[in-house]
Amino acid sequence: MTKAIRIHAPGGPEAMVLEDVELGAPGPGQARVRHHAIGLNFLDVYHRTGLYKLPMPAGIGSEGAGVVEAVGEGVTNVKAGDRVAYASPPPGSYCEARNMAADRLVNLPDAISFEQGAAMMLKGMTVQYLIKRTFKVQPGMTVLWHAVAGGVGLIACQWLKALGATIIGTAGSPAKADLARAHGCDHVILYKQESFTEKVKALTGGKGVPVVYDSVGKDTFMASLDCLQPFGMMVSFGNASGPVQAFDLGILAAKGSLFVTRATLNTYTAKREDLVASAGDLFDAVLTGKVKIEINQRYALKDAAQAHRDLEGRKTTGSTILLP
Repeated sequence: MTKAIRIHAPGGPEAMVLEDVELGAPGPGQARVRHHAIGLNFLDVYHRTGLYKLPMPAGIGSEGAGVVEAVGEGVTNVKAGDRVAYASPPPGSYCEARNMAADRLVNLPDAISFEQGAAMMLKGMTVQYLIKRTFKVQPGMTVLWHAVAGGVGLIACQWLKALGATIIGTAGSPAKADLARAHGCDHVILYKQESFTEKVKALTGGKGVPVVYDSVGKDTFMASLDCLQPFGMMVSFGNASGPVQAFDLGILAAKGSLFVTRATLNTYTAKREDLVASAGDLFDAVLTGKVKIEINQRYALKDAAQAHRDLEGRKTTGSTILLP
């Protein structure tokens, strides 16, 4: 038996229940991972609330780090005793231990702690594909990044600065703005106090930016289109304020023949070679000091509901982990 957070119906934080779950031997192609730390992400909120549908009852959580305890038939990429980390479906990382597809695991370098691994895999690989594959940010470019003081945002600030980019970010409070600046953000817009569209135009001499990265969704999407240069790209990768509503595609033509993409890590790491390459690039960024992983909140696994309340209440900054 193992302790695991389960959901029997979509709902608020109280929908998550800590239960005893039977855990058998890993099947063919699987490995059993004993978690040392578990990552918390807004994706988990989408699963809990039913915005992203899961068959019920369901586990929750897509990110973790720990030690391989056993492997099933045919597994060759990891072995018992290996330090590993992952950020892959299916949900179920909110637990002490689990069986999962071994080809979704990557070996965690000894110089990176379990807590760092759990705090950075989903967020860090998200930044990696966004700035290097979805839109290849080049030195000298100026980008707009919403929710810049969050876990993804703080990693993005550091990595973009290492690439030689100028970062305009949005944040909800002066304290979050200060945190973003400390991590390399050049200009922080307090979106509750001023129009980020007008500020972006002012900061860019009216030109706008070539790319906007947006995990907020409904509240920022349409105004973000007005921040883009002609042929600019709107990169939507989250829905913290709710899903983006349908709109007339003709708007994209009127605003400068814009591009829009709704990106997700699962697609960019679906192939094993892409997963390994993305994780390797992230590990290199951390090991060389280009990116430092800030773990600003830690909760016991049993307190996952409170962690969700704080995340949704915008009370968290940087990365948050659960400890089994």
